Amino acid sequence: MLRCWKRLDRAQDAGTDVPPQFHFPHKCFWLSLSASLLLVLVALALTGHLGVSHPYSQSLQTVRITAPDQNGAVMNQSAVVDLQNDLVTFSVTSTANETSTVLFDARHGLICYKPDHQKSCFLQKMDQSDYDNVNSFFLQPMLQQSHVQLSVNETQRQTEFLGVLVDSPVKMSSLEQPLQDLCQDSSIHWTRRADGPGRQRLVYFCIDICFPSNICVSVCFYYLPE
Repeated sequence: MLRCWKRLDRAQDAGTDVPPQFHFPHKCFWLSLSASLLLVLVALALTGHLGVSHPYSQSLQTVRITAPDQNGAVMNQSAVVDLQNDLVTFSVTSTANETSTVLFDARHGLICYKPDHQKSCFLQKMDQSDYDNVNSFFLQPMLQQSHVQLSVNETQRQTEFLGVLVDSPVKMSSLEQPLQDLCQDSSIHWTRRADGPGRQRLVYFCIDICFPSNICVSVCFYYLPE
């Protein structure tokens, strides 16, 4: 704008006869106006006022999962996906109408099970299959869905046994904040994978978890001797 005004002043100083209607710098005015409008549009887009939606604009998203259980009955679960912290929190309701919570902390490689019927939390380290199952929640097509229905014929089922190490309690202060919030006023124990509890031991409880990748896992716990 300043350069245009100077050019006009020089033209007037040189005695150029410029009509009054052309004294206004049209070209620079429109260039400046266009640049200003562009900046405004970019600012509105960044603040969300133009209604531009991005897959990761919201950190939390709830996904409902409908899948058949081992007997073919419909099983409903819900999972809250926290993209910012790499967390997936399951709410699993059993046939006895008891709701357990299972938290997958992909950032720190931990799974925490919190059964509804007891004041205990059970920790498990994630392996590659756990990462693969949880990562199905973080895919962009998955983030655009609020309900996933798994097919009866295509769903793969597997059973996993975890032995509870009762004699190795975990200090609450050693856990990250999401796990501390879940396990408040509860005892915390590590678990160990095993092929099975053996005939001499009984399975204490099981939790079924289904993932969008058409995989359902029945995690069964039993207590190891102290």
